[in-house]
Amino acid sequence: MTLYNHSDKNKRKTWFLLSSFLIFVIGVAYVFSIAMGDPVIVYVAVFFSIFSAIISYWFSDKIVLSMSNAHEIKFEDNKELFRMVENLCISVGIPMPRIYMIKDPAPNAFATGRNPKNGVIALTTGLLDRLEKSEVEAVIAHELSHIRNYDILIATLATILVGFIVILSDFFVRMAFYRSGRSSSDNDNGGKLKLIMIIVAIAFSILAPIFAYMLQFAISRKREFLADADAALMTRYPDALASALEKISVDPREVKSVNRATAHLYISAPLKGKKGAFFAKAFMTHPPIEERVKALRGMKI
Repeated sequence: MTLYNHSDKNKRKTWFLLSSFLIFVIGVAYVFSIAMGDPVIVYVAVFFSIFSAIISYWFSDKIVLSMSNAHEIKFEDNKELFRMVENLCISVGIPMPRIYMIKDPAPNAFATGRNPKNGVIALTTGLLDRLEKSEVEAVIAHELSHIRNYDILIATLATILVGFIVILSDFFVRMAFYRSGRSSSDNDNGGKLKLIMIIVAIAFSILAPIFAYMLQFAISRKREFLADADAALMTRYPDALASALEKISVDPREVKSVNRATAHLYISAPLKGKKGAFFAKAFMTHPPIEERVKALRGMKI
């Protein structure tokens, strides 16, 4: 398989997953509205989700950079790094992103920004210290791919959809208990029906968010494979990114400022933990490093 075919294949998989996610959200919303007989719940949830999405879309980069203790650097601070980023940007025709540094010995990096004009790349000092020049270039190419392909926008959309389902689930279970509490005078059949509704509400409130998160993480993993393929296209050297991923993954140190809210942004999962079973892998934000390295080294230019 060529690099171009690999990239196209990952794009198709990502949009399939995202479409499935949208269908799933609409289905859950429909079930909840029918069960409650009150479409107002759906309208309120949609409004709240859209409002949250607008805030997240415009300010998410500032929030993430602040949480990561990252500070912007200028051309004079690291001329070689700036020229490396600039050359890659010219090769793919995107604007030069702002560059931020995180003072941390653990090697890692991430990208943020709502579009290529507002792109940001953040690198840890450990990444520059531990990796070879070609490996740093490959990591930067990976992050530029996220910016060029609007991955942050897709990730934001997936987060909104998950939040939408969680809000619906919460409203549904609350309304079910509220209405059941006001139905003490109902006949036996009515009481049984409401009991069934409560059971269904509890089941949906537990299962729907779980499946939503699984779809969100599946999309995130596919975007990582796509960014790997695009990075290899930029540098024409897949082995450099494979080597960089191996070095980052075996480093035992965690990025000090990372948390679960920002962990999915990094090129390699920054929270070091034990590898889980198949079910646990469904909740991973990143594909296993072994699979990414195998895919990179199996690519042909």
